[in-house]
Amino acid sequence: MPLYEYLCESCGLKFEARQKFSDAPLTACRECGGAVRKLISQTAFTLKGGGWYAQGYGGSKTDSCSAGGKESKPSACDGCPKSAANA
Repeated sequence: MPLYEYLCESCGLKFEARQKFSDAPLTACRECGGAVRKLISQTAFTLKGGGWYAQGYGGSKTDSCSAGGKESKPSACDGCPKSAANA
């Protein structure tokens, strides 16, 4: 379940509430009963490093299966979809 952050407009209390996506947003502060508003928080999820996209899917690297123009294909290309299409 997601964790939402709220701010009380009366007392200034900032608190978190674990709620389902289908739950209605909270409307009252748990301390003073004042009106609250949902805050937009920074997520803890971040992508760092090169990742799979930079390691072979994002660039215009030459394909090892079609490089070299050799008659016999190396065994590393046996599972390549391009080698199956050319067979």
